[in-house]
Amino acid sequence: MRLTSFLLGCSSALLAAACGNHEDGKEWTKAELDELEAKWGFEWGWSPSLHVKCLTNPGELYDIAIIGAPFDTAVSHRPGARFGPRSIRQASSRQTSFRGFNPRANINPYANWAKIIDCGDIPVTPMDNVIALEQMSIAFKELGQRKPVSSSLSKPKLITLGGDHSLALPALRALKEAYGAPLRVLHFDAHLDTWHPEKYPSYWTSTQFNHGSMFWMAGNEGLLSNTTSAPSVHAGLRTRLSGTDFSDHEDDTAQNWVRIAADDIDEVGTAGVVRTIMETLGTEDPVYLSIDIDVLDPAFAPGTGTPEPGGWTTRELIRILRGIEGLNLVGADVVEVSPAYQGNGEETALAAAQVVYEVLSSMVKKGLEGMGREGKAAAVEGEKDEL
Repeated sequence: MRLTSFLLGCSSALLAAACGNHEDGKEWTKAELDELEAKWGFEWGWSPSLHVKCLTNPGELYDIAIIGAPFDTAVSHRPGARFGPRSIRQASSRQTSFRGFNPRANINPYANWAKIIDCGDIPVTPMDNVIALEQMSIAFKELGQRKPVSSSLSKPKLITLGGDHSLALPALRALKEAYGAPLRVLHFDAHLDTWHPEKYPSYWTSTQFNHGSMFWMAGNEGLLSNTTSAPSVHAGLRTRLSGTDFSDHEDDTAQNWVRIAADDIDEVGTAGVVRTIMETLGTEDPVYLSIDIDVLDPAFAPGTGTPEPGGWTTRELIRILRGIEGLNLVGADVVEVSPAYQGNGEETALAAAQVVYEVLSSMVKKGLEGMGREGKAAAVEGEKDEL
C-alpha cells in the first residue's frame, strides 16, 4: 500500500512538472511547428496521405480520394472481401512520400501537385444489399461532387478499396451523374461480370445485384458508353462459361465489350495487351478502371473469393498498368481482396497496394498534361518542398 501511494505520488509530481513546462497561451512559431512535424509527423498509414473521415467532414477537399467499401454480401463463392480495405491499407504502410518515386512512371505521386486523402470507409451495412447499394451510391456521389483542390481538374478522382466487385455499379452511377455522360470501362478480371442475372440458376426470385452482374446492370442503366464506336474492355479473362457453348461471349459482345484473354499474353506479350487497350479506349474519353485482384494467378494472389488458375503475374499486370498510363482515368477500384485466404506473407494485399500505387502514379502523371509550363514548374517545386 505504501509502495502504491509512493508511485502514485511520484507519477503525479512528474505529470505536474511536465505540464508546468507548457506555457499557457504560448504562440508557436512556424520553425517550432516545423521541428515538431519533423520529429513526430511521420505515420505508418496509407503512407503519406492525410486520413480524414470525408463523409462527416463536408468541407474537406482533395484531388484524389481513397475510400474503402467494406462490403461482400453480393459474392457468389467465398466471402471475406469486407476486410479488404483494412488489409490493403496495412500492406501500403511502406509507401512513403520520401521514398515514393516510381521509377517505372518517373514520378512521385505522393509528392507532387495532387492532394491525396484517405477518406476512410463507407459504413456499409452487411444486413441488406438494397440498403448497402443505396449507401454506396450516395457516398460516391457526395465524394465525387466536391470541388478539387487543383485548378487542373474539373472533378476529384476516387479510388475505391473493395469490398466485392459489385461496388463498381454505384461508383459508375456517381460518375455518370458527375460527368453528365456515360463512361467507358477498363475491366481487369478473370471473369466477365456481364452475366444476365438469369444465368445464375435459382428456383427462388432474388435481386439482380451481385458481383457478376453489375456491368450488365450498368449497361442496362445507360451508365456505359458501349455504343458501336465506344466499346469497353475486359482483360485477363479465363473463366468457365455457362452451358455448352459460347453464349456468354455472345451476350458480352452484344453489350459491346472487347475481350482480352489471359492466354493472349503468351502470343502478344504485355506490349500487345497494352496496344489493344489503347487502340480501343484512346486517351481522351473518360475511363473507369476496375481491377479485380483475381486477374492475377492464385500463386500471386490467393486471397480472393473466386480464384482462377492460369492468371497473370504481378509483374505482368504492373507492366500493363504502366503501358496504359495515357488513359483518361476518372475513377478506379481495386476489389475482391479477401485476406483470410492469403498466406502469412500477405501477398494478395501487397499486390493490391502496389496496384493502387501504380494507379495513383498514372492519375498524377496524366494530370501534369493539363498544366502549362508554369503549372508543371510549380508541381516540381511542391515535390521538392514535400521531400
